[in-house]
Amino acid sequence: MLSKLPFTINALHDAYAAGASPVDVIDEIFARLEAVNDPGIFIHLCARESLRAEAAVLGKYDPDKPLWGIPYAVKDNIDVSGIETTAACPAYAYMPDEDAFLIAKLRAAGALMIGKTNLDQFATGLVGVRTPYGAPLNAIDPEIVPGGSSGGSGVVVGHGIVSFALGTDTAGSGRVPAALNNIVGLKPTLGALSASGVVPACRTTETVSIFALTVDDAYAAFAIARGFDAADAYSKPMTHEPLSAPQMPLRVGIPDPASIKFFGDTVQKATFERDIADLAARGAIIEPIDFEPLYAIAEMLYQGAWVAERYTVIADLLAKDPEAIHPVTRKIITHAESMSAADAFNGFYRLAELKRAAEPMLARLDLLCVPTIPTFYTVADLDADPVTPNSNNGTYTNFVNLLDMCGVAVPTAPRSDGRPGSVTLLAGAGKDALVAAVARDFEKDCPRMMGATRHPAPSPTPLPLAVPDTIELAVCGAHMSDLPLNWQLTDLGGVFVRKARTTSDYKFYALAGGPPARPGLVKTGDAGAAIALEIWSLPKTAFGTFMAGIPAPLGIGTVSLSDGSSVKGFLCEASGLDGATDITALGDWRSFLAQDAVPA
Repeated sequence: MLSKLPFTINALHDAYAAGASPVDVIDEIFARLEAVNDPGIFIHLCARESLRAEAAVLGKYDPDKPLWGIPYAVKDNIDVSGIETTAACPAYAYMPDEDAFLIAKLRAAGALMIGKTNLDQFATGLVGVRTPYGAPLNAIDPEIVPGGSSGGSGVVVGHGIVSFALGTDTAGSGRVPAALNNIVGLKPTLGALSASGVVPACRTTETVSIFALTVDDAYAAFAIARGFDAADAYSKPMTHEPLSAPQMPLRVGIPDPASIKFFGDTVQKATFERDIADLAARGAIIEPIDFEPLYAIAEMLYQGAWVAERYTVIADLLAKDPEAIHPVTRKIITHAESMSAADAFNGFYRLAELKRAAEPMLARLDLLCVPTIPTFYTVADLDADPVTPNSNNGTYTNFVNLLDMCGVAVPTAPRSDGRPGSVTLLAGAGKDALVAAVARDFEKDCPRMMGATRHPAPSPTPLPLAVPDTIELAVCGAHMSDLPLNWQLTDLGGVFVRKARTTSDYKFYALAGGPPARPGLVKTGDAGAAIALEIWSLPKTAFGTFMAGIPAPLGIGTVSLSDGSSVKGFLCEASGLDGATDITALGDWRSFLAQDAVPA
């Protein structure tokens, strides 16, 4: 029964493969929402019947769409066509006429958007209560703050109502709610996820983030949502890396005893020491370091240029209707009015100096491991002091984007008092796969429930070992396993990695000539099909030898895969299609060989 099913991607896909319907999943989502009874989670919840209709349109289960039928939610500073974007400020609201870049990618992958979640207004805050729509309640304990600014997204995942949710992260808004709601928060490298269609907070130092019940689910959604967007000036063309087992020993920096901060929370201190011992037991070399240089960088985020960035977003609204803005948010952002352009440049110079001072310390480390939050604050604490708890929540998060680091907040075993444990793994730009892989090991070693659900976190499947100095190559014809030209790979040290499929914009042909029969794979950019592939790993030193034996019209190009990644692989020149047979509908070279009894 769906009522007993954890809404992880694998669990839902297994249910769909066994005959479950996404229409029934929509009904179960609304049953879970009714049971939770928290009107503060969503600013806009899509109508049940419209969601059921959208789910019905998906038709028969399609395993080639990696997020087919997977429900997710979106922080309400990200555009979804036809749904008002508010950024938690009714006076700012507007109606977008198209999806944000990454929403369009998720939709194309078969995901179902359930609604727009509540947030700290204009994504300014780490507590989740600075909203005129009524704050969501923490999924674990309603007396604790939900975390911000992506509070609604963290809470809805924490309750197991959706498989993942999008947030945004400038100062820790994609990590703090994860720690407070016992879930995973993935904060990618800046520029990996497009910001087109996202209301900015600090455009130069922020990213969309992803909450999920497991690291694998967060990374799977990240793989689909990512991609270079020429319309976003801060988007970066980056290669997506599949997860592989981390190569121990890794040198891991942690705050030293003189600089670590828990604000008197001895239980949190003991929990972090336990989690670091677990990391060391897996072979990591733990190196305590002085975090004061990083704290100095963190302080820059709400000074000078970065507060002024927030000001640019709401300057017009401040001028005409300042009372429309939450009083705490207004106080923080209007601090920019007392600053000059010279102050902004001085801030840039100071940040550069602090970065340079921290570089030698960070250069000798593979990653950092920090408590995601230093302690827990209640809603009552925020009523008494709306600023200090918020600032303290950012102790281990505020410096991260200013240093262009990526990170994953991952739950660990519960604290001795039952509250959730959490650490964040951090590394330099582009090392998203590394921090996710290390985070997975905490899921294996730290028994816990997923969010506030009664479902234990599944132990992740073992990852393949990373093979250094190799290149992954997609083959779709005679070079596949047990076919006539496979020896050209194996004789050069090629190793089979996995089966895969292309995205659905490829045409597939049986080329004229032979034997052996040869396929031609052509990317059309239009309607095509997902074509079956094998991914092989080939030593880079052998790649030139391999290429020398590849005849025209075949060549090596970049092949887009259905999981959102890309790999080098065989593509066919258009001139080679004379006399070729279109076999796109078959989608698999082996199916063509079997159907037509063609000699392999």
